[in-house]
Amino acid sequence: MKLYGSTTSPYVRRIRLYLALNNVSVNDQQFVNLDVFSETGRAQLIKDNPTLKVPYLVDDQQSVFDSRVIFRYLAQKFDQPTISWHEENLLTLIDAANDSFVTLFLLRRSGIDSKEDVLFFNLQNERVAILVEQLNVAITKGDFQQWHYPSICLFCLLDWANLRELYPFEKYEALMTFMENVKAKPELAEQLSETDPRN
Repeated sequence: MKLYGSTTSPYVRRIRLYLALNNVSVNDQQFVNLDVFSETGRAQLIKDNPTLKVPYLVDDQQSVFDSRVIFRYLAQKFDQPTISWHEENLLTLIDAANDSFVTLFLLRRSGIDSKEDVLFFNLQNERVAILVEQLNVAITKGDFQQWHYPSICLFCLLDWANLRELYPFEKYEALMTFMENVKAKPELAEQLSETDPRN
């Protein structure tokens, strides 16, 4: 089993942490770090995955292209229970926020000021503000108390967006406490360190 992706991608990190949660050893899977902005990495991505996104998974002859679908594939492979419809909705909130944050980050890397009063920028910024508020409320309701796939995805989103300084999360006490609590768990220290985009 090979997982292709970038060490800096929050979508890739969530799958790596999910593999760790299911005790998939390094011997049972191979992580291929792909620089999607290099000529070689881009050529590999174009060849393997028509969505031009990471992560993607190759397991024997089966290719799986998207993190959400990879999760479903792995959950079935590991005989894990499906997540509830409420948790699916939480994942949709996380994915929507992640998509907008990635868009804003790429705009910044392209030298474009997303704070300008332009419809596309305004829509992304409005979407992020609403989603961050909703996720903060969800934490206060106890939706992310256990370390499961939705919690993994939320942590990866927050840690990555915080690293990239994309949003003032310090205004949201529940989000900040959630991040601190995850980082303080000794049983997660090794896997968080191994997948940290700062490394």
